[in-house]
Amino acid sequence: MLDGLIADKPDISIVLGSGLGDFAKSINIRNTISTSSLPGYPASTIQGHEGKIISGEYSGKSILLFQGRIHFYEGYKINECLLPVLISKKMGAKKILLTNAAGGINPNFHPGDLMLATSFNSINIKKELLEVTGLPTAETKNFLLDFPTEEINKIIRLSAEQENIDIVEGTYWYTKGPSYETPAEIQMIKIFGGDAVGMSTAYEGIFASLLGLQTGSISCITNYAAGISNKKLNHSEVTDTANNVKDKFERLVKRVISLI
Repeated sequence: MLDGLIADKPDISIVLGSGLGDFAKSINIRNTISTSSLPGYPASTIQGHEGKIISGEYSGKSILLFQGRIHFYEGYKINECLLPVLISKKMGAKKILLTNAAGGINPNFHPGDLMLATSFNSINIKKELLEVTGLPTAETKNFLLDFPTEEINKIIRLSAEQENIDIVEGTYWYTKGPSYETPAEIQMIKIFGGDAVGMSTAYEGIFASLLGLQTGSISCITNYAAGISNKKLNHSEVTDTANNVKDKFERLVKRVISLI
């Protein structure tokens, strides 16, 4: 059913995180498919995730957009959450940009910051991914994980410089959800070097790397993680903050597209 979605191989595939879906409106849209029309494709159930696959163009580059991702905490299996990455590979993309909303742990981070992921961490996610992808340990034990890909990160840094956008850099820590982390968990993550925390992206990035895609990740720091401030966490804060920085996010991602 994806035949004809995109005329050319996408120069880049982009997964849009919570509250960042409006980016789709800023490119020249060629075709849109609702994921609800695809048999077996998991439904998006979270506010800010519309559930659309969009082909488009910007700056002469062909783009494949996933407007709404699939989260493990929605009750889906990890292999179902990997569908956007697999589709990107099947459509011929060689690069993928993963975006997300994340809670800030680093005391120098503030809501509204854009963070370039320089590394990631989690508990057992790599082991779980190898099990669901069916790749034997013998094929992966010497595999050098290329997520984030430094070539993509260099493009993101240059894009921020050219757009005069201040970005922060740090380690993204993945948790399964569905609840926000406790203050004690956040302190543990902080001790282990996490700068921001979220419930997506890590499994997609690892799988994309296994498939040979160059992979980058940008987080919108939408809130302080639990215990960092006295404010109670809620999803509306996530979407509100993402909406406030959408112009900055749009300029950055557009520049990235033009430079790839």
